[in-house]
Amino acid sequence: MSEDMTTTGAAAAEHGGHPGHGDHGVHGDHGTQGDPGYRETKSPYLRRLKLIEGQVRGVHRMVEEDAYCIDVLTQISAVTKALQSVATGLVDDHIHHCVHDAARSGDSEELERKMDEIMQAVKRLMK
Repeated sequence: MSEDMTTTGAAAAEHGGHPGHGDHGVHGDHGTQGDPGYRETKSPYLRRLKLIEGQVRGVHRMVEEDAYCIDVLTQISAVTKALQSVATGLVDDHIHHCVHDAARSGDSEELERKMDEIMQAVKRLMK
């Protein structure tokens, strides 16, 4: 795989964070209605996912071309870290938008549901 592919994956993983937040307006309960918590940061997420898509294609090409095992594994690691970075950003956006909005609404049942929802998502990510 090209050096560019390695650098892109490493850069995405190293930046760790996620697209910036900006001013958080009130968002509805997505999943049943309303806007997703990442609506304001959708474009950066889409750009990052497009880069990751290119990395995955590169890994596919490496296997087709019988690249050295360790090189393929290195690229898979970069893709995994890049996806984890996107997931971390989405968790953060969900907490800062959806959970925050539920807390601000004063509806304790809704807040509890949102808290359970994010905890289940985090548990899935940690498996």
